[in-house]
Amino acid sequence: MKKVEAIIRKSKFDEVKAALHDVEVNFFSYWDVTGVGNEKQGHVYRGISYSTSEIQRRFLSIIVSDEFAERTVKAIIKSGATGKVGDGKIFILPVEEAYRIRTGEKGNTSLN
Repeated sequence: MKKVEAIIRKSKFDEVKAALHDVEVNFFSYWDVTGVGNEKQGHVYRGISYSTSEIQRRFLSIIVSDEFAERTVKAIIKSGATGKVGDGKIFILPVEEAYRIRTGEKGNTSLN
């Protein structure tokens, strides 16, 4: 099993969510985060200057079986990319075990 962590633009969340559902990733957790990025220049929008390195993002936490990891990453990249600085990052971590609390199932069967 793998844990896919993705930090994406909030504006791309609905597209990423739909893309994940299309590849049969139907359960994940997410929350709003703010971070500091590499971009040093600011932008001006309607006369107000702001730093793009401190824009809010959405953090997704997805646990998938090993065979779903690559399709999950591809779906996030395809649907979350704008081609501009600040599109986000994806991290893949190993998951040692998973349990379904209700039934006590463990392993990949606990994910579905």
